Amino acid sequence: MFAWWLRRKRDKILERAFPDAWKAILQKNVPYVRSLDEEEVARLQDLVQVFVSEKIFVGCGGLQIDDEIRVTIAASACILLLGIEHDLYVRVESILVYPSSVRPPQWEPNVMNPQVSVVEGRPLLLGEAHLRGPVILVWDAVEHGNRHPTMGHNVVFHEFAHKLDMLDGDLDGTPPLRSTEQYKDWGMVCGRVYKELRAKVEAGEPTLLDPYGATSEAEFFAVATEYFFERAVELERQQPDLYDVLHDFYQQDPAGRNWRA
Repeated sequence: MFAWWLRRKRDKILERAFPDAWKAILQKNVPYVRSLDEEEVARLQDLVQVFVSEKIFVGCGGLQIDDEIRVTIAASACILLLGIEHDLYVRVESILVYPSSVRPPQWEPNVMNPQVSVVEGRPLLLGEAHLRGPVILVWDAVEHGNRHPTMGHNVVFHEFAHKLDMLDGDLDGTPPLRSTEQYKDWGMVCGRVYKELRAKVEAGEPTLLDPYGATSEAEFFAVATEYFFERAVELERQQPDLYDVLHDFYQQDPAGRNWRA
C-alpha cells in the first residue's frame, strides 16, 4: 500500500514541468550535468523534483535554505542514481546544511531521544552521513566541489555514497549488490586496491585516490565513488579493475562521456 501511495505521490510531483530557474541553477552550480546525454538529463530532472519535494532541508549556523541550495544538493546526490535501481534515498529524511566547516552534534539514537545526542570536541568537518540520522553538508564545500568537477572531491557524492553503502544496514564499504558473482568480484578487487592504497599511504608514496580513502573500507568506497565520477579517465587507466566494479554497480560509464567543463 505504501509503495502504491508513494508512486502516486511522485507521479503528481512530476506532472509539473521542471522550472526554468532550476535549469539555470544546474547549469551554474552543477557543470557535471553537461556530460550527460538528453535522456540522462531528463531522468535527473525528474529525480531532482521528487528529491526536493520529499527531503527536509534544514539551514544551520544561520544559513537560509533556498532553491539554489536544494537543487544543487539534490542534483549531485541523484547523479549517483541515474543507472541503478533505487528508492531515492528513502531513508534520508533530512539534510542539515551549514554555511562553512563545523563541529556539529553527533547523531546517536538513545532511549529518551531517538534523534540526537551532542558530543563535544569533535573535529571540523565538511560532511557527514549517519546510519539512522541525517546527512550533514557544508554549503561552501558543496559549491567548491561542484564547480570544480574534475578534482575528485565532491562532498555530496561522498556522503550519499555512504548512504548507498548503508542500505544493507552496515557501513562497510560494500553496498547492496545484485549477485553472488558481483560480491565476489567486489571483495576481490576493492579489497586488493584498498590494501594497496593503505600501504602506499603508510609509506608516504603518491596515490591516485585521496589518502583519506585508506581510513576504512567505508571511506574507500566513498572516495572511489568521487573519483569514478570526477576523474573517471584516470581511474579507468590506472585502476581498470576498480573502475569496472564501480561501473557494474552504478551502471554508468563516466570515462566514456563527452565531458565539457
